[in-house]
Amino acid sequence: MTGVVCAGVMVAAALWIWPSPAWWLRRIDVAGVPPVAEQDPERTGPDDPFAIAAAFDLFAVCLRAGLPTGTAAEIVARVAPARLAVPLARTAELLHLGADPDRAWAAANSDDAPAMVDEHFDAMAVMARRSARAGSSMASGLAELADTTRDGAHDAALAAAERAGVAISGPLGLCFLPAFVCLGIVPVVIGLAGSVLGGV
Repeated sequence: MTGVVCAGVMVAAALWIWPSPAWWLRRIDVAGVPPVAEQDPERTGPDDPFAIAAAFDLFAVCLRAGLPTGTAAEIVARVAPARLAVPLARTAELLHLGADPDRAWAAANSDDAPAMVDEHFDAMAVMARRSARAGSSMASGLAELADTTRDGAHDAALAAAERAGVAISGPLGLCFLPAFVCLGIVPVVIGLAGSVLGGV
């Protein structure tokens, strides 16, 4: 009888100190990622397009896993580049407060926050408002947006490499042309001139 009582007390104590499911979710936090409020949306230079595409993919994965749109947006805002994270965090807060999705996604385009908006968030917001009106999931649209962003980044990198090849050909020509004249043409001209003048 005493053993049964001790076992019951131990089980009750274990259940009492066992962490809640929210504690396990907090453990899956991204280490070293600054809060969205500490990220600078006005820093110089464009964001990495591949990081933006990865944020779109993460958003799609969260939605396919069954998370609400506001929770998924909050998670993505923690790891997305700043120009995307700041308006996304603002939208997530409005969705958590129960705002209409159409209004929540349009709030980042308001006049009091023009510096926070970029073209990638604008494209996602248009798609999210359309999905909210139709009542459909935006996961597939986010995946297509990620692919489009990656393709655009690849095309831009290829164009930059081609421009660099054209730009570098000028200095290389200026370096190699004098060497070619001095080492290739001048000795031939001197040799021919010596032969002609010696024959005369």
